[in-house]
Amino acid sequence: MEKLREYISFDLEFNQHEGVTHLIQVSAVHFKDGQEIAAFDSYVYTEAPLKSFINGLTGITSETLKGAPKVEEVLQKFQIFVGDLPLVGYNAAKSDLPILLEHGLDYREQYLVDLYNEALERRSSDLHGIANLKLQTVANFLGFKGQSHNSLEDARMTGRVYEAFLESDESRLLLNSQTSLNSNPFGALDLSQLFD
Repeated sequence: MEKLREYISFDLEFNQHEGVTHLIQVSAVHFKDGQEIAAFDSYVYTEAPLKSFINGLTGITSETLKGAPKVEEVLQKFQIFVGDLPLVGYNAAKSDLPILLEHGLDYREQYLVDLYNEALERRSSDLHGIANLKLQTVANFLGFKGQSHNSLEDARMTGRVYEAFLESDESRLLLNSQTSLNSNPFGALDLSQLFD
């Protein structure tokens, strides 16, 4: 997994109406050296009727979206917030990136880590055969709580999962280096003076 010290984790919530995808919430969190340093979060105005399923899933209501800024304004601010930093997401290659692309934002080059793929690879090791790979399930397993299907909470959980995976990788490297030292009984001794 690519080791990033500074990045943006992001998530989108959307509603589909008559085959068209309408963004309803756009969020991103800026992480640096393992800490959240800034966040972007905005609901998005839409005239499309909100499906009751989406309302139930996200808790977002038509009333919430009524006074929200329009999609162009939200995405312009999102673009400024992201800048040229690398992006980290959770299964974003399947939905979030294509939706942003539909709106003229191509982040495929900046998208460096998909944590769903990482979780899939780590399912039998770091995640001990976890029941499913939903973001909230993985985050809860790693000790992080958040409200699923709120894009700001999901973006935060994504960043926390990334940091936990990084920590696990660093611990594994340290353990491996100690193991190789332990396998050589003279590995920790400075024997250079004996051969002068």
